[in-house]
Amino acid sequence: MTGIVNYGAFITAGILLNLTPGVDTLYILTRSCTGGRRVGVASALGISTGILFHLTLVSLGLAAVLASAPSAFFALKCLGVGYLFYLGVKAFRESGSALGDAAGRARPASLLRSWRDGALTNALNPKVALFFLAFLPAFVAPGAESSPVPFLLLGLTFLATSTVWNVLLAVLSGSLLSALNRSPSARLRAVRGSGLVYWLLGLGVLVSRPS
Repeated sequence: MTGIVNYGAFITAGILLNLTPGVDTLYILTRSCTGGRRVGVASALGISTGILFHLTLVSLGLAAVLASAPSAFFALKCLGVGYLFYLGVKAFRESGSALGDAAGRARPASLLRSWRDGALTNALNPKVALFFLAFLPAFVAPGAESSPVPFLLLGLTFLATSTVWNVLLAVLSGSLLSALNRSPSARLRAVRGSGLVYWLLGLGVLVSRPS
């Protein structure tokens, strides 16, 4: 009825992929260690929002169009690279404020902005759509490829496991902020390091191909 085959194997594979360090893991670790648990969780939920965006494209067949249209793929890639480089520049420009107030505590970041940044960095990354185009069809029953139902159900399952892991990762890594706050210079280096991370993520998107 659902058009799904080997659902148990899909869940297992999805969890293993969630646990494998990747772009999302690096991004969440960076945001959590420099902004704290709340910022990390907001960023993780933003990542999930971006995943949901790509799942919708895949379910509606739009991601296949993106993968087969070099100009559309290039345009989306440029937007993603540009936004990541913007976050990197922003981190360096704001690194002076990373020293915090007189008490040595970091200034709180906007949770809405943290969610937005996570959502945009993922939604503007065409590599996410390509991943789902390659991964999901293996678990769709023959003859059900034209229906959006199996793709949506598989995608939502992956989204659920991914969100749980990313939020847990944000909570655990966010505890490092208190240690950084005890050393303003260490926190300053961490914030500047986050800028480099954003640029490296941008370079990763830049070299992606629609094949």
